Amino acid sequence: MKNTLTKTDFNFPGQTNVYHGKVRDVYSINNDLLVMVATDRISAFDVVLPEGIPYKGQVLNQIAGKFLDATSDIVPNWKLASPDPMVTVGVRCEPYKVEMIVRGYLTGSAWREYKAGARTICGVAIPEGMKENQKFPTPILTPTTKADEGHDENISREEIIAQGLVDKAEYEQLEKYTLALFERGTEMAAQKGLILVDTKYEFGKKDGKIYLIDEIHTPDSSRYFYAEGYEERSEKGEEQKQLSKEFVRKWLMDNGFKGEKGQKVPEMTPAYCESVSERYIELYENIVGEKFAKADVSGIAARIEKNILEYLKK
Repeated sequence: MKNTLTKTDFNFPGQTNVYHGKVRDVYSINNDLLVMVATDRISAFDVVLPEGIPYKGQVLNQIAGKFLDATSDIVPNWKLASPDPMVTVGVRCEPYKVEMIVRGYLTGSAWREYKAGARTICGVAIPEGMKENQKFPTPILTPTTKADEGHDENISREEIIAQGLVDKAEYEQLEKYTLALFERGTEMAAQKGLILVDTKYEFGKKDGKIYLIDEIHTPDSSRYFYAEGYEERSEKGEEQKQLSKEFVRKWLMDNGFKGEKGQKVPEMTPAYCESVSERYIELYENIVGEKFAKADVSGIAARIEKNILEYLKK
């Protein structure tokens, strides 16, 4: 797809390192700033798919930016500026080696484990007799280890502390921040007729202070249900209408791909990529509650480079 950004190869003044993630490319500047470029790459089942999705990077970057700004009174975050629709510049922190996953409803992998007989997840007891997509009495925390490569693994609070991944006092602070952020995200979603089902947060530390890092409340890191019709669908045991990239995973599975060895990604035609782009823009407009303004994509890489260089000169 032309007019999508699937690869970056910038060289900024003071650049000390670059990390190419599944979706984001992160440039370190003088070891104290991070320039995070949200590309148009899309991943599912831990596989980066072969085609870019128009405007996806802009959608993710702008949703994350809005939620970082809207939660900065709860916990300091890494964001300093967004000099381009696809870029966030922020404070470089030392990331904690755990991801804080918070679930308000029994769905996804937690439901699959529950259905298979598990009644504790990450050391948290789950009540008997729950149904898929049912709300928990109170949100639960199911952290995972932050793997450099391969899959993140579920881990309990006790194991995190015992293994020294995070010390007890700091871990308790991460839990408090996580639940407060989830509560704010839940309130903001409700105002838009949405239910924030589950999400993940990442934290880091700089000069002894805890910061919220990376993205928050985006469709790549969170699951949303539409509030309207939630109860009726639950009663009837029907699938919930949801806002997340689950629709991409479903399309892949329907076409015989689950990221397993030897499986081939189905053909992503321009029409299919366009349809995914439209869904991401719909996600943006629903979650943020305002019209999405498409950036000029005639020369994305040049535009991004120019905007970042101008910011770094200041």
